[in-house]
Amino acid sequence: MNNKKLGNKIAKVRKEENMSQAQLAELLFVSPQAVGKWERGESLPDFITLNRLTEIFAVDLNYFAENSKIEDSERSQKVVIGTLKEKAENSLEDAKFSITEQKQLLTDFSGNTLAETNFSGVNAPKRKFLGSELRGSDFSTADFTASIFKGSDIRDANFDSANLTDCAFSTSNMTNANFSKTILVGTEFYASELNNTKFNGIMLTDVKFTASDLRRTIFEDCEFNGVSFKSCDMRGISFDGQVFVDVKFDNADLANSSFSGVILRNVSFRPTFALTNKYYKSIKTIDFDGASMDKLTYAALKGVGVSLENIVLL
Repeated sequence: MNNKKLGNKIAKVRKEENMSQAQLAELLFVSPQAVGKWERGESLPDFITLNRLTEIFAVDLNYFAENSKIEDSERSQKVVIGTLKEKAENSLEDAKFSITEQKQLLTDFSGNTLAETNFSGVNAPKRKFLGSELRGSDFSTADFTASIFKGSDIRDANFDSANLTDCAFSTSNMTNANFSKTILVGTEFYASELNNTKFNGIMLTDVKFTASDLRRTIFEDCEFNGVSFKSCDMRGISFDGQVFVDVKFDNADLANSSFSGVILRNVSFRPTFALTNKYYKSIKTIDFDGASMDKLTYAALKGVGVSLENIVLL
């Protein structure tokens, strides 16, 4: 079948459902431009996408074959879809949803088994992953702005170059996850497991780390702007050579941490509540060797007895 005939059939069933190219693209995790190219006969969807089209429009795969015919009255208005886990165990006919319900399902992936799923490059803001299995999944270069990841297994996931603006990660296991050149703006990490999680080459802006164990988290070549570390265990962490502007360490345990060669501007190391002997002892163990800092940050550290012999004032 030539590209144009297939494109005409895709356009026909899409228009009969009063669905725009953008709406169809969202259901398929592709761009509206890709749908436009199919309908103009400039390219073809792959086999997996073609199967998804039959599910969305409730047509047989033969409908897209050159010699098959289908009467409009024979096409159901229901859509057959199941979760990925259900697909492995049951036929798609076990569950039927309307197109509106399918859109809701594709927005909410809560409780789904999606280990090693390829989300790379998709445009999918405001998704929900509550209690989801996402181990080893690839989110690289994708846009998941304002999405929620809660109580999920995100071990070994790849978020390289993804847009995670205003995303919330809470009570999730993110061990060995990678964040290289990721867009982190207004992103929140709450009470999550971040062992060997790697943040590399990132400007973190207005990001919040709360009640998290960061002792084995890896930060390399990062700039922290307006970041808040609250009630985090950060003992022994290394921030060597990185930049901190308008950053707050509130009630964070930084014992034996290293800030060697860093740049500090308007950075607060004061506890949230009272100044205790434990706090004084802990902050004196921080290594600021070779750090550069503004006068106010310098004064605040000096005032609590931190050794600042090899410091450059900005």
